[in-house]
Amino acid sequence: MSVILGIESTAHTFGIGIVKDGKILANVKETYTTEKGGIIPVESAKHHEKFCKLLLKKAFDECGMSFENVNAIAFSQAPGLAPCLLVGLRFAKKISKENNIPLVPVNHCVAHLEIGRITGAKDPVMLYASGANTQIIAYASEKYRVFGETLDIGIGNFIDTFARYTGLGFPGGPKVAELALKSNSEKYIELPYSIKGMDVAFSGMLTKLRQLFERKQATIEDLSYSLQETAFAMLVEASERALAHTGKKELLLGGGVACNKRLQEMCRIMCEERGCKFFVPPNSLLVDNGAMIAYLGEIQFKSGIKFSGKEADKLDINPRQRTDHIKVTWR
Repeated sequence: MSVILGIESTAHTFGIGIVKDGKILANVKETYTTEKGGIIPVESAKHHEKFCKLLLKKAFDECGMSFENVNAIAFSQAPGLAPCLLVGLRFAKKISKENNIPLVPVNHCVAHLEIGRITGAKDPVMLYASGANTQIIAYASEKYRVFGETLDIGIGNFIDTFARYTGLGFPGGPKVAELALKSNSEKYIELPYSIKGMDVAFSGMLTKLRQLFERKQATIEDLSYSLQETAFAMLVEASERALAHTGKKELLLGGGVACNKRLQEMCRIMCEERGCKFFVPPNSLLVDNGAMIAYLGEIQFKSGIKFSGKEADKLDINPRQRTDHIKVTWR
């Protein structure tokens, strides 16, 4: 039996989750938002510092536990925005030292994939669609291999940048999705469709969208609809190629953009046509959250990955660590 406390702080969300033997007991978070513009890393870090203690108390209250029950503290070590990652690292080290509890460093991207196990997926190809990350990942030879990815910006950052251009604020994904529902296929606008093998690129589409908006050649609703239809079709095509290449029979969605119902629908249709199984966790586990950090933290802890004393003091953040840099010793 083990109880793991997880701390998420890679970008705009500070979250704390508590997991016991693979079961989520608590999952609380606060998210930094803006009315205009995008995420400001230093301001987001200040937001995290403000809420870390409050969320810790809330998580413990939610499951009726305390540090006496906790076997290890997992934290998001990588990748992410350095100022935000540092808040999580410092908080993890502080409560680890005060309570003599070992630390478990976790890769945020791998956590998105591992939490997918709760859906029943066993060996999937994962379409990981979040703010800074867009990758198509699958396990092979002791690593989570990246079979395809964005060549420029992540799908979430692409959508958020479009939202910023058009004055929708941050985060832009939910607002774009809502606007897209007010348009339809008859009003679809052809946009640059850039896919190379299993890699995708969004900068050309972003430039075209900005031009159309500035010249008032299309409504924000029609642009939002066309953006989703084009960008998501690219992701689905790349995912289908990865399924064909790996021979796997499961597709798992992960990351905040995976909350989008249209993306889920397009993936589901593709899987049905291929005879594959489709899995998607609930929204609370798709967005950045502490429970997924605790969940992977428990898996790693049980495999012997933990740091105490001077070893824990030496732990640092790794903002640019890639998914395929992690040796998966727990499978």
